[in-house]
Amino acid sequence: MRRSGTAALVVALAFLGLMAPTTSASAGTQDYVCASKWPGRDGYVRAWQDYGCDGGFLGQDQGDDRFWGDDAGGFQGLAQILASSVMNSGYVGGRDVVAFYAEKDYQYQKGYVCLAPGERWADNLTDNYFANTGQVVNDHIRSHRWVTASECASGSWLT
Repeated sequence: MRRSGTAALVVALAFLGLMAPTTSASAGTQDYVCASKWPGRDGYVRAWQDYGCDGGFLGQDQGDDRFWGDDAGGFQGLAQILASSVMNSGYVGGRDVVAFYAEKDYQYQKGYVCLAPGERWADNLTDNYFANTGQVVNDHIRSHRWVTASECASGSWLT
């Protein structure tokens, strides 16, 4: 009896050991792609359709964009329903944090998240949720604006 319990434990640990590298390799690959696209501090916020700053490039903007679904600003059309990774390569100091909103016109009460300049990018928005609503951020960014860190509440930071 004791032997079969030990054998089951060994098999379970071996299985977990085989699974771990796959998960971390995937995360490492995403991080690598974002790192390879890092332009340095050039004043822009950027977004991509796929995880890891990959896939279709959705746009870039040095200013605020009140609606990612219109035909104005750096993000247009389907960008509002496709963003899966974002990057903050803005200049450090002052309004250097990007606040992303779940609704157009920067509607705070509908949910928002912030990306600090030191974080540089969020390579997978499926594990981030808008403050105030708990809605997943992936594919739900409708607007963005540049803010100061003091404008972002605890629990609103993208990772």
